[in-house]
Amino acid sequence: MPAYIYPGQGSQSVGMGRALAAVSAAAAAVWAEADDALGEPISGLAWEGPANELDLTVNAQPALLAASIAAQRALQGTLGGATSPYGAPSFYAGHSMGQYSAMVAAGVLDLGDAVRLVRERGRLMQVSSGDGAMAAIIGLPDEREAELIAIGAAEGIITVANRNSPGQIVISGQRAAVEAAAAAARDLGARRGMVLPVSVAAHSSLMSDAAEGMRQALADVSFRAPTAPLLANADAMVLSDGEACRDELIDHLTRGVDWVTAVQTMVAAGTDTFVEIGPGKVLTGLVRRIDKNVTTVAIDDITTESGLELPA
Repeated sequence: MPAYIYPGQGSQSVGMGRALAAVSAAAAAVWAEADDALGEPISGLAWEGPANELDLTVNAQPALLAASIAAQRALQGTLGGATSPYGAPSFYAGHSMGQYSAMVAAGVLDLGDAVRLVRERGRLMQVSSGDGAMAAIIGLPDEREAELIAIGAAEGIITVANRNSPGQIVISGQRAAVEAAAAAARDLGARRGMVLPVSVAAHSSLMSDAAEGMRQALADVSFRAPTAPLLANADAMVLSDGEACRDELIDHLTRGVDWVTAVQTMVAAGTDTFVEIGPGKVLTGLVRRIDKNVTTVAIDDITTESGLELPA
């Protein structure tokens, strides 16, 4: 059984989705709808850059969503009928902002609404960030995690934002706290502690204002039940109705992403193939580290690297 998974911010790159839109009417239509929803050509920024503008949170998020849904609809419309060549999904799951892509794919949200919402999400995250920071911690023994957080907490607010794979976490919070923890990581047994080039403290309590702003933004948006189980970021609980999905998009701004538990939950339920739909192969790599016995497919390989031409 396949699961469809969707990447979050950080997977964007200039040129993403352009080749596919040139050969797939379904993909091109997604970009056109995204442009219309925003009242500006997000497609032009995604395809031509410049990279520093695309990487801005307010631009990266809608561009990534459009790229992911364009790939999804190209597969549905040209290769596999109603689903895709890999069959109907047993689960949908998105990593952080990828939850919006997952919800569009699962029929929870309309594309236009989702594009406008992630633009607002990015704006709110940026204005709520204050002196926020994030750091990747690689190879830290599990038993030293609490000590790492305690070191950071002596300097300010800090939390584990992402559990991406065994031995890979991301911490988030006030810059002084994050920098202190990252600096101490190697002394605690980590291979590396690297402060990331971002200015937001995603998935931490510093995003509480952004969460409240999204609560208001989401209030009048129509949500439907997903067509297949969709998993929450923080605890991999199944989101079975529209209201649960609405709550997820508010809560996940201040709660962490436990990708390890999400993948393990899907595997335990019988998932044996993970199809990453969107730019890049970040999630494919994480899934392989979590479970080496499953099959992984990165749609980006098919749509950009293999030279496969999809009929329009």
